[in-house]
Amino acid sequence: MTDTVSPRQALEWLNQGEAVLIDVREPSEFAAAHIPYALSAPLRQTTDILRGLGLPKDRKLVFQCQKGGRGGQACAAVGAVAPGGQPVFNLEGGIEAWAAAGLPVVSAAAAPRLSIFRQVQIAVGLLVVIGVLAGFAFGPAGFIVAGLFGAALATAGVTGWCGLAILLNHAPWNRA
Repeated sequence: MTDTVSPRQALEWLNQGEAVLIDVREPSEFAAAHIPYALSAPLRQTTDILRGLGLPKDRKLVFQCQKGGRGGQACAAVGAVAPGGQPVFNLEGGIEAWAAAGLPVVSAAAAPRLSIFRQVQIAVGLLVVIGVLAGFAFGPAGFIVAGLFGAALATAGVTGWCGLAILLNHAPWNRA
């Protein structure tokens, strides 16, 4: 079970120098909006980045994402290998709860209209629909293709790694 911390408590810890806030969202999400105190360490690279940062061993580590899911995954991944054995916390509700509490958020003026994860959901959703329609029109191969896309999306949700999200990060409409 991951320990959580409320946005207000996390802000208090940050202001008192008791904690380090680590944003585990993708770089494009961080660029679009982030908490001013946060360091960016995408989930897939979190443990490698933490080893290289040389974080103070006397501070709590607070992980943060959009709503809390990836922050919890980061806590689980890093909890056993926290560089200095620091206590590890997940920011309850992520940046959405932080903003809802009226706490400061840095927003980019030229942020993409849709987050990478919404783009992934749209793309995979359309591919599944096309696969199902092809299954009805042309035979079982369409259903198999739709099932593969559904399985890929489920795998991305479970592991936190999504190849399509990585590709979309490099798409021209997502570049700063």
